[in-house]
Amino acid sequence: MIKTKYLKIITAISLTSILALQLMWLCNTYILIRNNISEEINQILYTGMEDEAITRLNKTPKGTNIKGEAATDSIPEITYLEEGLYNLGYYISIEDVDSIASTLLLEHKISSDFILNLINPKTGEVLQQSKKGNFCLWNAIHSKEIPIRTDLSQTVQMILVNPHWSIFARMGILLLSTAVMVVFAFIGLFYQIKIIITERKIARLKEDFSYAMIHDMKTPISCTSRLHSGKLDDKPEIKNHYFTIVENELEHLLALSNKVLTLAKLEQHKLEMNKKEVPLSPMIEDLIEKFTIKTEKTIHFTTDLKTEKVYADEEFLKEAISNLIDNAIKYSKESVKINISSSSDANHDIINIYDNGIGIPQKDQKKIFEKFERASAIKQTRKGGPSGFGLGLNYVYQVMEAHEGRVYINSIEGEFSEFSLLIPKIIESYD
Repeated sequence: MIKTKYLKIITAISLTSILALQLMWLCNTYILIRNNISEEINQILYTGMEDEAITRLNKTPKGTNIKGEAATDSIPEITYLEEGLYNLGYYISIEDVDSIASTLLLEHKISSDFILNLINPKTGEVLQQSKKGNFCLWNAIHSKEIPIRTDLSQTVQMILVNPHWSIFARMGILLLSTAVMVVFAFIGLFYQIKIIITERKIARLKEDFSYAMIHDMKTPISCTSRLHSGKLDDKPEIKNHYFTIVENELEHLLALSNKVLTLAKLEQHKLEMNKKEVPLSPMIEDLIEKFTIKTEKTIHFTTDLKTEKVYADEEFLKEAISNLIDNAIKYSKESVKINISSSSDANHDIINIYDNGIGIPQKDQKKIFEKFERASAIKQTRKGGPSGFGLGLNYVYQVMEAHEGRVYINSIEGEFSEFSLLIPKIIESYD
């Protein structure tokens, strides 16, 4: 069975792997779209310069001869046109190229600030800029430099200042699908872990149930075997003693079966509470006498009943308090101190059961009222400590729920535990 810490490591590795692969995919897509936009702005810049040059060409006198040459890899056709217009005194307007490029960028659905630079490529000096201002050029997209002189002494370049939103816009569907996939991956892993943890918990409950069942059944079975063997026929006192043990254990098992059935009815809200005024003092005294006789440990009971009556079902309330006292004795050292007190606030009557037992760890206090949950007591059971089925505290919780009340725990591991039963007051019941 996979331990929880290994399960967490495997889950972390799985999630990291999924996120890493997805991140690689997104990065590659980002680079691909960025390169596509870079190619597009190369064409946009060329088209913008060409349209601006044609506008100037139309202003020249009719019959003007513009010298042209065949384009090469280093000198495109637009360069010869620009050279000819320059020689005639018709100089390039970076602002006009900027205006044309703005329109073309919108047509290509590229919504990004940009600047056009007239550059001396030999020195890297920017001779002219289409827009003034301080621009952050980190991660900007630079187009190719298009020369406007055949000696390559001047070039024009477009720079997309903040292309990220344009790139992300083109990645919209991919980003959305990635987000959905990651969410589903997390949900799937979460439920997978939850199922595994639940299965581990069920397996643990089965194991603990087996421990408790064997512990509770081995005594009557072993006693019955000795009684049937005939070895005690001539020892009537010992034989009667064994009969008493068997009867007590069978009563215990019967009480356990009844508790399971009662819990099932309480959970389904099929069990009605027979509420009435219940005097606390006789009930508590009866329980103290019962446990003082029953247990072999040294018990010191103290009481402080400031509230004398509560409005509750006497049978179920008594059983709930009995469970708390039984747990206090089970999970304490040889000398047990138990204090039972009662008080009231504006809306509730409160019964507190305090003991100096082993306490309950903070991490377990939120789940101790779950059925079959025995928290840190499980370790003690396997080391020869008290056995149980983890029904007692769940029974207390269900009884308080049926009374429309609450049960609270205050405990420090190794020092004490105190359970508080809050029972709603019924004002009209007190005459």
